[in-house]
Amino acid sequence: MSSSPTPHHASAKKEGIPLGRIAGIPVYLAYSWFVIAGFTVIVYGPALLVQMPRLGLGAYFVALGYALLLAISVLVHELAHALSAKAFKWPTEKIVLNLWGGHTQFENFTASPGRSVVVALAGPASNFVLAAAMWAVLSADVLSGVSEILANILMWANLLIGLFNVLPGLPLDGGRLVESAVWKATGSQDKGTIAAGWSGRIIVAALVIWFIALPLLSGAPLDISLMLITVLVCGFLWMGASSSIHHAKLRSRLYLVSAAGLAERAVGVPNSASVADVLDIAPDGSPAVVICGPDGKPQGVVDPGAAALVPPEALTTTPVTAVAHALGAGAYVPEWSKGQELIQYLARLEGGEYAVVDHNGIVTGLLRQQAVVTAITGKEARRSGRP
Repeated sequence: MSSSPTPHHASAKKEGIPLGRIAGIPVYLAYSWFVIAGFTVIVYGPALLVQMPRLGLGAYFVALGYALLLAISVLVHELAHALSAKAFKWPTEKIVLNLWGGHTQFENFTASPGRSVVVALAGPASNFVLAAAMWAVLSADVLSGVSEILANILMWANLLIGLFNVLPGLPLDGGRLVESAVWKATGSQDKGTIAAGWSGRIIVAALVIWFIALPLLSGAPLDISLMLITVLVCGFLWMGASSSIHHAKLRSRLYLVSAAGLAERAVGVPNSASVADVLDIAPDGSPAVVICGPDGKPQGVVDPGAAALVPPEALTTTPVTAVAHALGAGAYVPEWSKGQELIQYLARLEGGEYAVVDHNGIVTGLLRQQAVVTAITGKEARRSGRP
């Protein structure tokens, strides 16, 4: 979440080419989509030219039409997700069509196992409906030539997209079935996500064995195009599954993130205090000392090392601000803050230290970025950056 609004033209440039809005949902065509479109033309164009020599160079335009039909199929799939989510009042931020097909990005919402399954399976269901519609058109025997070829492609593409997406592993839609089943059984969405992520990894292994390992071991002629597609798809699926597992593990540790629980003890002093006042409160650097402005809001943190270097004769005349560093703007949190809400708030703040205050606005602690990151990941935080 950005701390400042992103200009519309900058956002559009980052996402790709804006295609407009459907049902109020912005749709973008990512620049990476042109990679898969080019691949489709290069691979399918020559095959179509062999099948229908009379098309000449037109075969490559038909291949481009194939790529466009695939994009439309993916768009229908993603719209089904978005519109079904809308029925549950889940806000949809955008739909992006890209190299890997596409994705629908939602804003924050509260999910449940049942609703998650409905939204997930709405995508494949839309593709099955499209496939059935194309089958009906083809069965009516009203098409011929290029139109028949494209209708046939559209039917098979949607059937395959639907079947592929119901495979039971994340990041595929069918993975939500596994996630929701484990979620319902254990009461933990994170456990469900981890289980679905591992299911996704098993699917990747099965695809690699079926489409790469077995043909290699059998000595059959290699289909380079199929092998390349398998590698790309399996790479995408493995990264998606691993990302799901990683984020679920992080979420499962959010209960450890509490402003009161992670903060070290601290006291507040007015910015008019002297170094002598600070040393009277914290002679050995503990508790931490937070400087507050006239309005009582935290402004900075005293550096114990700098305070200890002040000569004894200058202790009462040296202002506390001379031995302190500033906190970021608004870098203070209520001591009852915790979990995802606390993480999202801290992510919008600059710096790596945050004063903790009670209901009366009195400083009670100092929360450091390193403590937050360690609580979430179990690893030491890197220097600089945001939590």
